[in-house]
Amino acid sequence: MTTSLNPASSAGAGAVTAAAALALGDDALVLSHRLGEWAGHAPVLEEEVALANIALDLLGQARVLLSLVGDEDELAYLREERAFRNVQLVEQPNGDFAHTIARQLYFSTYQRLLYGRLAETDGPLTGLAAKAVKEVAYHQDHAEQWAVRLGDGTAESHDRMQQACDALWRHTGEMFQPVDGIDIDWPEMEASWTASVTAVLERATLAVPEGPRTGAWSAGAGRQGLHTEPFGRMLAEMQHLHRSHPGASW
Repeated sequence: MTTSLNPASSAGAGAVTAAAALALGDDALVLSHRLGEWAGHAPVLEEEVALANIALDLLGQARVLLSLVGDEDELAYLREERAFRNVQLVEQPNGDFAHTIARQLYFSTYQRLLYGRLAETDGPLTGLAAKAVKEVAYHQDHAEQWAVRLGDGTAESHDRMQQACDALWRHTGEMFQPVDGIDIDWPEMEASWTASVTAVLERATLAVPEGPRTGAWSAGAGRQGLHTEPFGRMLAEMQHLHRSHPGASW
């Protein structure tokens, strides 16, 4: 395995920066691919364009972050499943449209809070954060509008949105596990996230899920390279072309 595929082999401050960039880069890369799976399948054309634009924003973030670690193509297409450091939330299947919106609501709220804090620091991720927080503000607003529209819509849309929020809730606690190289107040950010998401769910006439977000019944090992079953299938699809034609260029 080359050094670029094994950032943990670096030393000192560089390893810390690489760990942070890899975690955030993998989050963005994996969710970008998941959203890209909606191409040709979104409920309306306007929404297909919106999801594609969000996916492209996330892909752009991933490219910048992974380039801080090594070769972005090698990191995206040649690593094995256990080498990815994304949270398990972003790898969850799209499901129905309500599941995609719940996943986006949870994650974009987290991303906006995180990048907002990083933008106020003086470090290698500051420049990216200052730009990305503006993009993520749109992602969050888009998810909030759809959450309210579905939650406060028909009986069926309400039920589907509630089921999606409940199903993905157990994956949210992992987002607030400290990441090496990111020095922020994680408990304070989690409290802000909870308040923001709760306010949206209340506007959508949805109940805040009651399941645990930490502990034995929660999810939370993606940062350690342990992923859920759907991730392996997604990764095989994402890496298929590159691995089928090693060394090719277009």
